Amino acid sequence: MENKEKKEVATEEQLRYAGLLSIGMKIGMAMLLISFAIYAIGILPPFVPVEDLPSLWSMPVHDYLHKTGIHQGWSWLYMLNKGDFLNFVGIAFLGGVTVLCFFAIIPILIRKKDYVYALIAALEVTVLVLAASGLLKTGGH
Repeated sequence: MENKEKKEVATEEQLRYAGLLSIGMKIGMAMLLISFAIYAIGILPPFVPVEDLPSLWSMPVHDYLHKTGIHQGWSWLYMLNKGDFLNFVGIAFLGGVTVLCFFAIIPILIRKKDYVYALIAALEVTVLVLAASGLLKTGGH
C-alpha cells in the first residue's frame, strides 16, 4: 500500500498576504534599525534626556507623560525631529502592515466569490484603522 500524502498548497490570498507581510516586515525592520542608529549616534537630540530615563521608567504611564510633557495619541508625529520619537515611525509602519495585507486580499476574495471572508477582511481593516485613529476610546486611557 502506498501512502499518498496530500500536499497542501497555499491559496492565492494566503500567498498575497504572506508576500506583503514579508516585504513590510523587512521595510519596517530597516526603518527601526536606521531610526535607532540616528538616536544612538545622536544625529537627532532626544526629547527625554537619556540620563533621565532610569528615574522615569518606574513611573506609571500617566505620571511619566505628565513629568515629560508628552501628550497621548498621535502627538508623536509632531516630535519626529527628536531621536527618541523618530523610532515611532517604524513601529507605526509595522503596525499598519497587517491592515495593508488584509486590504490587499479583499479583491481576491471577492473575485473568488468568497464574500464571507471578504467581509471579515473588510471588517478587520475597518476595526484596525478605527483603533489606530483613536476614535474608539476604550480601555483605561
